[in-house]
Amino acid sequence: MQDKGRVSSSLVRMKFSALMAFDGISSNLLRTFLTVLGISIGVAAVISLMGIGEGARRSIVSQFESLGENVIVIKSNSDKINFSAEEAETLAERVTGIDYATPVVYTTDTPIRWRRDESKMSIVGVNQSYPQIKDHPLMAGNFFTSLHVKQRAPVAVLGYNVANNLLNGRSPVGQTMKINGINYRIVGVLTEKGKGKGDGIDDKIIIPYTSAMQIANTKSILEMWAKSNDAEDAELAMVQLGRIYKSKISGTAVRPNNGQNGENPGGEDGGVIEEPMPEPMPEPEPEEPGKENVFEKGEEPLTITSLNNLVKEADQANRIMTVLLGGIAAVSLLVGGIGIMNIMLVAVTERTSEIGVRRALGAKQEDLLIQFLLEAVYVSIIGCVVGIILGAWAVTIVSKYGLSAVVSLDSIRISVFVAVTSGLLFGVYPAINASNLPPVEALKRQ
Repeated sequence: MQDKGRVSSSLVRMKFSALMAFDGISSNLLRTFLTVLGISIGVAAVISLMGIGEGARRSIVSQFESLGENVIVIKSNSDKINFSAEEAETLAERVTGIDYATPVVYTTDTPIRWRRDESKMSIVGVNQSYPQIKDHPLMAGNFFTSLHVKQRAPVAVLGYNVANNLLNGRSPVGQTMKINGINYRIVGVLTEKGKGKGDGIDDKIIIPYTSAMQIANTKSILEMWAKSNDAEDAELAMVQLGRIYKSKISGTAVRPNNGQNGENPGGEDGGVIEEPMPEPMPEPEPEEPGKENVFEKGEEPLTITSLNNLVKEADQANRIMTVLLGGIAAVSLLVGGIGIMNIMLVAVTERTSEIGVRRALGAKQEDLLIQFLLEAVYVSIIGCVVGIILGAWAVTIVSKYGLSAVVSLDSIRISVFVAVTSGLLFGVYPAINASNLPPVEALKRQ
């Protein structure tokens, strides 16, 4: 019974302290408003800045992911190094971990004629594996086949925006359009990737790379795309491709091993054996005046890039930026916490007589301590609620003006935790001062 009585007494005293704390912050509304304003601005700053950072991170990661998952890009940065079409077509057979591969040929400002309208567009030449490599399904029609590629057939697959602009949203499959003066039959339309995604494929036309090589008037390939089924296979393929093309750059021959002469067909490099040239390498030709030399510039003549790694790096970099933005904004929360301490110290000085009366009537030190701590917590909680509303509103305004911004749960958790913690920490000292004030001295100051 005594234990129940003690618990009941403690609850009554706690309730009374909570009511006194609420009365304390409501007795001077202007002062409370200014204190809440400081906390609210800090919380809103954290939520809005972290929201902008998180939105930018998601946007950049989404752009990289739209290029395809587990995709490897092999690109020549110098005219001295190029690939043959056969080399790209057989890449999946020669390298373990690669399931699809395609040569890539780009043409820019290619003349296009649709009925009476003329314009210039970018053309991408690939083989029949493009939809699998880029994870890009078709919205209408079909993609061209390997037979179309071999025969250099004049067929085209349109990006979403290109197709949407031709017949005001109706499917143009089966229609013809002139590309570089030749009639091309439209066989398919790709699904929409979205603005800024898929390297702008929505505004491009895809044709067989053999046809694109004719338009570009070239016999060599400067870029290849490869695709693996999972991230581990992509990493394995990256290692093997690095070995193969390192020897290509250094001047060693690369030939497939078919298992003849008792050799193991598969080998350490996935069926590719590197061996020195049988004849000595000729002396390098002197550079022509004005001709680009990538080695003198310190550039890589050939790059092999995993899009998975690009996604990870972009994600990590933007997460760091988001944390830095949140840290900068959190300084305003610190200032708000100092404001709480200043206001609470003033409140203790003004309410000395009230403290003396409560102590004289039997209030304990812990009662006063709880009361003044609750006042600081009330101010912090109200500031958090108002700050969350202001921060969400600011993110909405920023999003309307074209910037990517989202209200993230992490930013809300961080801002609420910092605000309430700072309210408690900065409210402790004034609360201790109030609870330690002797009753006699407090009553003398009336």
